[in-house]
Amino acid sequence: MSSRMQAARPPPSLVHGGGGKSKGGAAGGGGGPRPPSASSGVHDQRAKTILKEAVDAVVNSFAKHTQGYGRVNVVEALQEFWQMKAQRGAELKNGALVIYESVPSSSPPYVCYVTLPGGSCFGSFQNCPTKAEARRSAAKIALMNSVFNEHPSRRISDEFIEKAVADARAQFKHVADLSLPQGDPDEADNPSTGIGAFRFMLETNKGRTMLEFQELMTVFQLLHWNGSLKAMRERQCSRQEVVAHYSHRALDDDMRSQMALDWIAREQENPGVISRELGQSERELEAARLAGRELRFPKEKKDIMMLACSQLSPSPLDP
Repeated sequence: MSSRMQAARPPPSLVHGGGGKSKGGAAGGGGGPRPPSASSGVHDQRAKTILKEAVDAVVNSFAKHTQGYGRVNVVEALQEFWQMKAQRGAELKNGALVIYESVPSSSPPYVCYVTLPGGSCFGSFQNCPTKAEARRSAAKIALMNSVFNEHPSRRISDEFIEKAVADARAQFKHVADLSLPQGDPDEADNPSTGIGAFRFMLETNKGRTMLEFQELMTVFQLLHWNGSLKAMRERQCSRQEVVAHYSHRALDDDMRSQMALDWIAREQENPGVISRELGQSERELEAARLAGRELRFPKEKKDIMMLACSQLSPSPLDP
């Protein structure tokens, strides 16, 4: 790949996943959750009840149509679902393995995350008294999203792309903060424009579902958040070149380590920036988890910040 790099990040409204966002190369800072009011507490409780009912309904329906009536083992069902997709020809470059990650804790409530083969990540959305229950809770929300993801509306098709690009045009005025020269918003077929690059990303993943597309989306979210896209622009690389390159890059330990080093360098210039960004990432992650949303982006941000903290001496989190 050339030494010049730049790319366009899809407009925030089209990125599947929750959580706020920080501008590239700067700490997110501020913008945390507002103090809860009595009315918001009632609303949150109702939302949690509705979410639980929806998840249980989908899981029970899945069990009825695959295993007959009776209690379903959601952990096994989720794994079998993705193995079935692989057997039917789904392109899963990392295989069909579903990966669970329990958050270390000596007392409840316990938290567990599950990463699906396409890169999407979900967390236990209930107050779980045991580690096993946290694992089941994460599997439930992941299974519900996996089943819903099979609906034709979630597959990247010509019709889906046209609608997504039209939405991107409508959101054009809201993405001026991407530190990128956007070009004419109507030039959706020109990969040198932001929206054109977004179309290019979608077209190269035609036939996949949004959950299967998630890892690539997360990579570009992280590149923007980390300030990498701005640096690539300064090297005068085309968006098409960057999109084509990162379409084949895995979100791996090497990428996380490089981003952690970038934040360590920022910490040396601006002490406390890692602590602030870590706090922001933790709030975004917790909000997304409790709401049952896809949360790969805020989780990766938190993991990168934790990695940066572990490499600093003394830690910026120490009093």
